[in-house]
Amino acid sequence: MKEQKIRLQKHLSECGVASRRKAEELIAAGKVKINGHPASVGDKVDPIRDKVTVAGKPVIAVTQKVYLMLHKPRGYVTTVSDELGRKCVADLVSDCKVRVFPVGRLDKDSEGLLFMTNDGTFANELMHPSRHVNKTYRVTVSGEVSDEQVVTLSTGVMIDGRKTQPCDCFVVDRKPDRTVLMFVIHEGRNRQVRKMCEAVSLKVLRLKRTEIAGVKLGMLPQGKWRELNEKEMRRLTNIGTNKKGTEV
Repeated sequence: MKEQKIRLQKHLSECGVASRRKAEELIAAGKVKINGHPASVGDKVDPIRDKVTVAGKPVIAVTQKVYLMLHKPRGYVTTVSDELGRKCVADLVSDCKVRVFPVGRLDKDSEGLLFMTNDGTFANELMHPSRHVNKTYRVTVSGEVSDEQVVTLSTGVMIDGRKTQPCDCFVVDRKPDRTVLMFVIHEGRNRQVRKMCEAVSLKVLRLKRTEIAGVKLGMLPQGKWRELNEKEMRRLTNIGTNKKGTEV
């Protein structure tokens, strides 16, 4: 019978260890072994016959797929573990019946909607750049914001040597000492909204993600999680097959 081997990072992703990108980082860091031998990025495994371990712990195939919504507070890093001993989002879902990992990122000083799952295929599809998934952020900045700054943010600014794609940006509240902006972007660049604000000399006081692909954070309390419902899952899994999937 022919062996059914798949790439190691795909196997780790499908088993709910981490996203494929994070799995590659774990492999490169020497934390993954196949049958007791250090693994390399690009290695293939037979999920049934080969014994794979991560940091000494055996990798167990996923039998039940779980999809969660978490209200991430500030002060938590979007990882399942941290070598510096910082608080991780995994700590907030420790009471979940299975091990899950975050889909995408929110930086340590940001808060709001974060999906977590043990389904690597779902995570990869949702994060893929070709999906153009809309993400909505409520951003409080210091001082006043001019119409010119809003137009510049909407049409695109240069960050990290590359111009951002056009997005929706508008003022939702003005106070004497601060302004609240709403951003709707469909890129996934590192700390993008913060860097966009910096590019037009705006200081971010608070950044909260409130919606992804039409799925809203709603009234979920900070630090709490719940399972995504059937309607929300339809929205997320229809992305890419339905043009309205990223707009609703």
